[in-house]
Amino acid sequence: LILPAFAPGVVNALEPQIRALCNRLIDQMGSGDIVNGGTQYAQYIPVGVIQQMLGFPEDDIEIFLQIVMDVLDAIDLPAAERQARGDVNRAYFEAQVQDHIDNPRDDFTSYLLNVEIEGHKLEMDHVLGTILLTLVAGIDTTWSAISSSLWHLAHHPDDLARLVNEPELIDMAVEEFLRFYAPVTMARLVAKDHDFDGCPMKKDDWILLGFPAANRDPKVFEDADKFIIDRKENRHVAFGLGIHRCAG
Repeated sequence: LILPAFAPGVVNALEPQIRALCNRLIDQMGSGDIVNGGTQYAQYIPVGVIQQMLGFPEDDIEIFLQIVMDVLDAIDLPAAERQARGDVNRAYFEAQVQDHIDNPRDDFTSYLLNVEIEGHKLEMDHVLGTILLTLVAGIDTTWSAISSSLWHLAHHPDDLARLVNEPELIDMAVEEFLRFYAPVTMARLVAKDHDFDGCPMKKDDWILLGFPAANRDPKVFEDADKFIIDRKENRHVAFGLGIHRCAG
């Protein structure tokens, strides 16, 4: 349903705005002895990009960050407090969607309001849920991936020097960052009783799909535990595999 909105042509058209955002964030980091590439830079890149994709107000970036924290970090809070936070966030999304209904434009929110499944438009809960999923899944994973990449370059000056002097390596380096610092795992429910290599799995058990572990599989990758900035064969699964494949 959402893949057309994340097609390469659509996303590539955002590059000038993304570059401008990154340059602005760097300018805002200042020139002190210490800057934080995670909280001052990487954290705000996916927030700014998704804000543009959704067509939400630029001034609401801190609201987006709080929503992500509410979903990911507040999981152990009492149910009543989680519900209260959820009600506030839903009211915010409803107001933004209503604004798009009143003032249609060319963005992901309007796309969700107009797209159809078998001749039917999406229910409002479906629209709101997809917006929330895009916000949370797109922000947390991306800032983790960018921060991990920056951390690696800070600790491996040889790799940093190669990227500076050989910019043609960037595409391969990005894939290796994704493989080596895979930011996502997924969980699944077991559909029926099954024995996997001597490990019994019972129906409705939770299992964790270890994408980061799969990306270090020595049967698939030569020198699997070594970061190789110009790795040419790199069929990693950082974006998932099978029934779930990240639209990002």
